[in-house]
Amino acid sequence: MYQRNYVQPTKTSPVQINPSQIQMVSSVDPYVVEALCRLIGRCVLIETTRGAIEGTIIDVKPDHILLQLHTRQACIRIAEIVWTMPL
Repeated sequence: MYQRNYVQPTKTSPVQINPSQIQMVSSVDPYVVEALCRLIGRCVLIETTRGAIEGTIIDVKPDHILLQLHTRQACIRIAEIVWTMPL
């Protein structure tokens, strides 16, 4: 005769996460960073997931760019960039 082994699930408490153990993981696309570095000092139009921004690229880091807008500066995460176009 066929017999199944059934294991009763046990209730466990939620896992306690220690904030000091949390690590952010972000991938870096070296080709995008290199292309943005070539645009430093140029006026660009950048389409992000939240809309378009026009300004001059001041600096490029592996995870963000610094953009000069008329009187202010903006820090834009590279992960949020959809496309860029030099003006």
